[in-house]
Amino acid sequence: MEPAGHTPVVRVRGRSWRRFSIAALCCYKPGETSRLIYRPCRHRKHPGSGRKSFIWSDYRDLVVRAHLQLGAPIVLIWDNLNTHRTAGTRQFAAAHDWLTIVQLPSYAPDLNPVEGVRSLLRRGPPANVAFTDHEHLERVLRRELRRIQRHPELIDGCLTGTGFNLTHHPTTPRRGQ
Repeated sequence: MEPAGHTPVVRVRGRSWRRFSIAALCCYKPGETSRLIYRPCRHRKHPGSGRKSFIWSDYRDLVVRAHLQLGAPIVLIWDNLNTHRTAGTRQFAAAHDWLTIVQLPSYAPDLNPVEGVRSLLRRGPPANVAFTDHEHLERVLRRELRRIQRHPELIDGCLTGTGFNLTHHPTTPRRGQ
């Protein structure tokens, strides 16, 4: 225990060379329950461990999984993450008539419903947990993502937060009521 007037110091066990990433899609269709489809991935950030984040084919696989689960064409409204703009992504979209990709303007997180999911994670139960190791972090994040999946009103709120609605054609996103 620190003496009064001194900043408390919390010692953290763990290795900073680990990273946990989540790719997610908020899925909306008028008249249907909103869905969250996600793929978590643990990366090791030390030499020789392979990649340190998702690559375009990981996002492709997530979109294919969403297409199979939803059984419908997909209009993907994506931010300008460099991985989302690769030649592989463009070629894949061009080869599949069920996929339309609309790029958001550069750095526009307020237009991206998935940012709302990230906000829910940051403000939810994981925000108050001291993780003991990377497995504990992964378990808590998966549990929280499953909780969000069970509450479509939370996913709806992520869309509402962008100012978009589903009454306009999705390839020409407009903000407003």
